[in-house]
Amino acid sequence: MAMTTAGDKATPAVGDTTMTAVGEKTMTADEAVSRLESGMTLGIGGWGSRRKPMALVRAVLRSGITDLTVVSYGGPDVGMLAAAGRIRRLVAPFVTLDSIPLEPHFRAARERGELELMEIDEAMFMWGLHAAANRLPFLPVRAGIGSDVMRVNPALRTVTSPYDDGETFVAMPALRLDAALVHVHRADRRGNGQYLGPDPYFDDLFCEAADAAYVSCERIVDTAELTKEAAAQTLLIKRHTVTGVVEAPGGAHFTSCAPDYGRDEAMQKEYATTPWAEFAERFLNGPEKEGT
Repeated sequence: MAMTTAGDKATPAVGDTTMTAVGEKTMTADEAVSRLESGMTLGIGGWGSRRKPMALVRAVLRSGITDLTVVSYGGPDVGMLAAAGRIRRLVAPFVTLDSIPLEPHFRAARERGELELMEIDEAMFMWGLHAAANRLPFLPVRAGIGSDVMRVNPALRTVTSPYDDGETFVAMPALRLDAALVHVHRADRRGNGQYLGPDPYFDDLFCEAADAAYVSCERIVDTAELTKEAAAQTLLIKRHTVTGVVEAPGGAHFTSCAPDYGRDEAMQKEYATTPWAEFAERFLNGPEKEGT
């Protein structure tokens, strides 16, 4: 009887002719995106203009997928998808290019009223991912109390502690994702992912909160190599939360992927100051990392 690897997401059965090894999940960016559908809730990892899965975002933009609910600590991923008219609803605490404070293409789409926005505190966003990762309907959080978050999000509710303190909290709803896209430095063929930079940016929570997670990486390595030069604590993404692995050198460009490379400020400035249609013609069909 054909069996799947216990706990792995969507792992093909042993003997499947598409497999080159038991439990292998490698695919191309376009193959990963071919599994997505219009109308999905899509989580995108990274933070602002840092370690965004741009090779996967590029593949989404090349596809016909639209009407998306995007959940992101937003950066150019949100700006590009908004400029292309792919976002119906956005859940985000911010949308920034870091060195350029406000993402211009997102701002333009928002000013034109082209998307719905659920704007929440950064901690509330994280707690929503935690709730989804643990398959809870919500988690209580102090963030948001006494702020305009409740006013601009009238659907949010509060809960009262059942204990003697009787404290009131925001009931942050789970940010359940149909699919997640994240980028890391190294991964093995079975879906274990490793970050080597200063911050994991909650990418592991995006994977855990999603029904399917697609991880692009700078380099695919043997499993044993993941612990050869880095601490085990850098292995936050576990194979049982991952559906597909895409090797994409330069796959976060033009955002940063420290320590492998920094942000391409020249290209980011060009992106921010160029009409989307003109920029997209080159960006969507060019190499992952132009000029290298």
